[in-house]
Amino acid sequence: MDQSLPITGVDSSLDYLQLSYQRTFDFAGRTANFSAIQIASDGTTTGNVDGDEVTRRTVGMGDTTLRWAVNLRGAPAMDREAFTALRSNPKPIIGMSLAVTVPTGEYEKDRVINLGGNRWSVKPGVGLILPLSSSWLLESELSVAFFQDNDEFLGDTREQEPIFNGQIHLIKRFSRGFWAALDANYYVGGRTRVDGTRNKDLQRNSRFGATLVYPLAPGHALRLSGSTGTVTETGGDYDLFSVSWIHAF
Repeated sequence: MDQSLPITGVDSSLDYLQLSYQRTFDFAGRTANFSAIQIASDGTTTGNVDGDEVTRRTVGMGDTTLRWAVNLRGAPAMDREAFTALRSNPKPIIGMSLAVTVPTGEYEKDRVINLGGNRWSVKPGVGLILPLSSSWLLESELSVAFFQDNDEFLGDTREQEPIFNGQIHLIKRFSRGFWAALDANYYVGGRTRVDGTRNKDLQRNSRFGATLVYPLAPGHALRLSGSTGTVTETGGDYDLFSVSWIHAF
């Protein structure tokens, strides 16, 4: 759910299915990939809106996210042997990405709590992978998200300023497909306006977490991840734990 919505004391119980597709390919001699993510959710959310407690069950599809990324320096398009050699002797990599969120999710204009946002968003970013050794990597990314106005927000138009985000990951590779990471981020911005009135909801937050990926069999892996808020000025302050199964075709 959009963390900038005017809801406090949020308590959600959600079951969701996330279907992700990713394809890696050669783009002008550089390694590139395209991914599509779709979420379906069923759950109940309770919170306070303008001093009144509201409860809503939401069932259906969320917004669709499409992402394209390409390496600008390091890791050119390569065959299996070259990729194996790069893993044993990693080099610095610089890349860029562009994520687009498409308003395909369920949305009711007279409700504050919705699965979809009823707006497009675009998020360009640039990332760096810096090898510290053959098994330790430092990843970082800087990005900014831009949002289209939602002109069907409780009968008004809702605008949101860009959100600037920085994140860093310290990664330890144990063996092929088996790795762990410590993750941290910081984001700022996202102040909203409703019908021209500017709200006091500037987000200036950070989170810290960890990720573990363990191979189960060739092409299959289990991913465990968790995170918690370290600084929350406006928006969601919550703990998150996730278990995922990954299959590579």
